[in-house]
Amino acid sequence: MNPSLALLARSQLDVFYVWQRATFEGKVIIGVLIFFSIIAWSIMATKAVEMRKARRLNRYFDREFRNQRTVLAIHDRKVDVDGCPMFTVYRAGCVELDARLHRDGQPERRTRVSLKGMEHVKRTLERSVAEESLKLESGLILLAIAVSGSPFLGLLGTVWGVMSAFSGIAQSAAAGGRADLASMAPGVSGALITTVAGLLVAIPSMFGYNWLVHNLRVLTVELDNFAQELVSKMETEFLDEDDV
Repeated sequence: MNPSLALLARSQLDVFYVWQRATFEGKVIIGVLIFFSIIAWSIMATKAVEMRKARRLNRYFDREFRNQRTVLAIHDRKVDVDGCPMFTVYRAGCVELDARLHRDGQPERRTRVSLKGMEHVKRTLERSVAEESLKLESGLILLAIAVSGSPFLGLLGTVWGVMSAFSGIAQSAAAGGRADLASMAPGVSGALITTVAGLLVAIPSMFGYNWLVHNLRVLTVELDNFAQELVSKMETEFLDEDDV
C-alpha cells in the first residue's frame, strides 16, 4: 500500500476515533466552529471578489477620467459604472457641483461657483469616500469575530472535556476502578479535538482578514487621493477667482 495513502487513512481513523470520544458539549462547540468556518470562508471569498472587481473598475475609470478634457464630461454623458467606488465618489461630487452651478433655477449652467459652494462639494466628496469605505468594510467584523473567538471556543471545549475526563476517572477510582493513563487518554484526546478545530478556523481566517484589511486600506487611500485630485480640478475650472 502507498505510504501516503496509509498515513491518510490512519489520520482519518484517528480523527474518527477522537470524535467518538469527544463529549456532547465538545461536539456542540465543534458544530459552532464549523458554522463559523463556513461564514468565514464565505466572507473571504465574497470580499476578495468584490475588492478585485473594485480595483479593476477603479483602474479603468481613472484611465477614462484622465482622458477627459473637462471634469464634468463623464457626468454629462450620463455614464453609470456599477460597483466602481471611484465612480461613485466622482458622481456624488459632480451631482453636488452641478446643483451649485444651476442655483436660482437657471436652466443654463453657470461658469463659476463660490468658495462656499465648493466647500459643500468637498464635504460631499468626503462623505462619499467614507460611505464607500464602510461599504467595502462591511462583513469584516464577522471575520474578525471568527479570528478572535474560535480559539477561545476551542479552548473552552478542551477545558470542559478534560474536566469531564478527570471527573470520570476520579469517580472510577472511587468505585475501585483503574486510574491510569490508558483510562485517561481517550477522554483527553477527545477534549483536545476542539482546540484543533478552533485553530483550523482561526488560522485561515486570520490570514484572510489581514489580507482583506490591507486591500481595504489601499482602496481607501486611492479613493481619498482621487477625491482630492477631483476637488483640485473642480476648483481650477469652476471656482470664482474673486473668492480665492
